[in-house]
Amino acid sequence: MANLRDSGTGGAGPTILTTSFRLLGEDVIAYNKGEEIKLKPYSGAMTIDFGKGVRKKNVYLLNLPEVKSAFKILGVPTVSARFGTAPFFWNWGMQAFANLLPAEFLRDKVKVQKLYKSVDPLVRAIDGIAGERVSMRVDLDCSNGRNTIGLFTHKKLSVLVGFATAAFALAVLEGNTQPGVWFPEEPEGIAIEARKLLLERASQGTSNFVMNKPSWMVETDPKEVGLGIYV
Repeated sequence: MANLRDSGTGGAGPTILTTSFRLLGEDVIAYNKGEEIKLKPYSGAMTIDFGKGVRKKNVYLLNLPEVKSAFKILGVPTVSARFGTAPFFWNWGMQAFANLLPAEFLRDKVKVQKLYKSVDPLVRAIDGIAGERVSMRVDLDCSNGRNTIGLFTHKKLSVLVGFATAAFALAVLEGNTQPGVWFPEEPEGIAIEARKLLLERASQGTSNFVMNKPSWMVETDPKEVGLGIYV
């Protein structure tokens, strides 16, 4: 399960806001035990602990591309993705748009652009207070009962995007990709042996970067089950 949380527009301006609005007009594609399911956008709220600096926040189902690629390329049988923003009342607005506006309206680029322009002044004003912090958490539940997470937090989404883009560009220049267009999960997109270095480069400036660790190591209030054992 992938979870993404950002503050306001994350400093990305109209791009992230208009994209998010348009995604509210799409069914959420998820997978349950190998079966594709369709869910309502911005439903299925969950409270996720993003660790220090972000703590527990609500996230909501959204139709994000990594779900299909994780299922088809990595063979993960059950996968979904959620998104949330801050301050919390923006999530109420997203839910209202998803529930009250017709899907045809939200899929119309021109109409969504007008919607964006109507709310942009207020969003920018709040962005100055909320900041640009972004956090991504991926939870992996294995068939053998082992659970592990990855966590990636940066105080400025706009800076993080620059580092991540540069990391992929360097991978291309160093010959770690194959010609063509690939998902990052595909070995042709980024060679498996080159991925550790890519993540090290992309994670520059992060306030929290954790890979393949149990959730209690990063959560703000892990639960002790006894004898110093946490879950």
